[in-house]
Amino acid sequence: MIAQMLLKGKDKSTYKDDSAGEKPIRSIAKALSWRVIGTLDTLIVSYVLTGEISVAASIASIDFITKMILYFFHERAWNSIKWGK
Repeated sequence: MIAQMLLKGKDKSTYKDDSAGEKPIRSIAKALSWRVIGTLDTLIVSYVLTGEISVAASIASIDFITKMILYFFHERAWNSIKWGK
């Protein structure tokens, strides 16, 4: 989608094409990969602040689950918005 917009000589994609291009499983994969990065950050910050790995791991575990769910629904909502496509 973005690559198509950047390439000259390509027709602009339609909303129907764009909205069908992002499947829920892709949103799940993106959420998982981003959450691994985000959770490592949370684990490190939590450990630095608390000094206890068990507390940091608990915080990171809860953070991983809640933010992955929120990210999935955030992606699905943005996928249904025409603005900027």
